[in-house]
Amino acid sequence: MIVASRPGQFMLGGAGLAIASMPLWASAWHMQLASTAMVAALFALSLQVLVGATGLVSLAQAGFFGLGAYTVHLLGSPPVWITLPAAVLAAGVGALLIGPLALRTKGFFFLMTTLAFGQMLFFAFHDTPLGGGTDGLFIVRPPLGFPVPRAARPAVFLLVNLGVLAIVYTGLCWLMGTMLGHALQGIRSNENRMAALGHNVQRLKLIAFVLAGALAGLAGHMSALTDAFVSPELLGWHRSAEALLMILLGGIGALHGPILGAFALTAVQEGGTLLTGRPRLVEGVVFLAAVLFLRQGLAGWRLRARKGVPTSIGDRR
Repeated sequence: MIVASRPGQFMLGGAGLAIASMPLWASAWHMQLASTAMVAALFALSLQVLVGATGLVSLAQAGFFGLGAYTVHLLGSPPVWITLPAAVLAAGVGALLIGPLALRTKGFFFLMTTLAFGQMLFFAFHDTPLGGGTDGLFIVRPPLGFPVPRAARPAVFLLVNLGVLAIVYTGLCWLMGTMLGHALQGIRSNENRMAALGHNVQRLKLIAFVLAGALAGLAGHMSALTDAFVSPELLGWHRSAEALLMILLGGIGALHGPILGAFALTAVQEGGTLLTGRPRLVEGVVFLAAVLFLRQGLAGWRLRARKGVPTSIGDRR
C-alpha cells in the first residue's frame, strides 16, 4: 500500500498544522466541521485496513463504529482513559466473534454476510431502550482529566481528534512496513500464493478484520466524545458504504487516501447542503465524476508516490 511521497508527507503535515491553528482564527462551526471530518477519516482508515490491505470489503464496519459510540453511553461517565479502551475492546471483541463466521465466505458472499451481521447490530439498538429509540439520545461526555469550559470545547475536541488521527495514521504506516503488513497486502495481491508460501491466510484475514473493527470502535468513541450524541443510525449499513466512498474518492491504494476522501466528502456534503439543499444529489455527481476521471482517487492525483519511492515504509532499501 502506498504511503505519501515526501512532498505528500509535507503537504499532510502542513494540513495538520493548519488544522491545529484553527482555534486562533476559525469559528466554532468550522472547528466542529473539521472535527467531524477527522472522525470520518478515522472511520474510513479502519475500513482501509480491510479494503486497501487485504482486499476485503465489509459492510459491518458501521456496526463496530456504533458499538464504540454506545459503549461511551452504556458506561455512564467514567474518564476518557476508561471509556476509550473499553470502546476499542468492545468493537474488537465484536469483530472477533463475527470474523470467523464471515471469513468462511468470499467475494460477494462475504459482502452480504457482513451486511447481515451489520444489520443485526443495527436492529439490536434501533427502536429499543438500549439504543435510546430511533431518535437517539444525548450523552454525558466522559471527562478528559481537566476542566473544559463550554466556549473552549470546539477547540479542545478539534485538537484531541487531530492527535488521535495522527497517532492512528502513523501507527498504520509503521504496521504496513512490518512483516505482518506485507503479509496482509500479499493476500490482496494473490491469496493462493500466500497460502502456498506457508502463511495462514484465514488467520491473517481475521487479524485484519479484528484490527479494523477495533479502529472503527475508536472512531465511534471519538464521535460520541465530539458530538455528545449517539443514535442507531451510527450502525446503519449506509455508514459503511459512506466510508467506502471516502476510500474510493481518496484512493484505495494509498494509506492516506481515506483522510483526503473524508475531508473531500465532508466539504462536498456541506457545500451541497448550503448551495442546493440536496447534498446526496451533489455527492452522487461528484462520486460519478471521480469514478470516471479520477480512477486513482485524490491520492493518485496529488500525492502519488514518485518513481523509485517505496510503496510502504518497510520497502526502503
